[in-house]
Amino acid sequence: MPRVADHDQRRAQIARAFRRLLAAEGFAGVSFSRLAAEAGISVGLIQHYFASKDVLLRFAYDDAVRRLGERVRDRVQEGAAAGLPVADVLLDSLVELLPLDAERDAEYRVRQGLQAQALHDEGLAEVARRSGGDLLAYVAAVVDDGVARGEVEPGVDAVLAARAILAAVQGLADQVVLSGADAFPARDVLGRVVAAVFTGGR
Repeated sequence: MPRVADHDQRRAQIARAFRRLLAAEGFAGVSFSRLAAEAGISVGLIQHYFASKDVLLRFAYDDAVRRLGERVRDRVQEGAAAGLPVADVLLDSLVELLPLDAERDAEYRVRQGLQAQALHDEGLAEVARRSGGDLLAYVAAVVDDGVARGEVEPGVDAVLAARAILAAVQGLADQVVLSGADAFPARDVLGRVVAAVFTGGR
């Protein structure tokens, strides 16, 4: 009898094949038959794990957000271990949200596609709200940490500052996709936004 871990791996395999198709062709181009061919399994096996396309959508969105969160946390741990300033740790982690290579470009397209579907699907909308709230809380906590370390001026509203930074991240991500990763130095632009909040100790 297959182990539970095997089931988890199979679900992740299907979800990642789904994201590849979604990134390449958009939501309308994805069917269970196309997905089965992409994942190298049968349609029946997909339906065994996902009763409908909506269930698959929610799982794929959640899985994509989780994997992105893991990469952000890895960046934070690396920066903290290296003793970097809080502003640099934040910048390095937020750059993971910018579509500056093939993997992050595909992730961006998937997130945008799923967020568009979330406008009409409460289950997806809940995933989007949760992931957005987690990211906002993370950035706000980093700003608060910056205050404690003297990198951010006392009295700065951490939540408002975090919203401004995240709005810049989203806008830059859109510009990168439309203009190309080499069109302008997106990391440098984001660095200026972060530096506008982390003014202490500079």
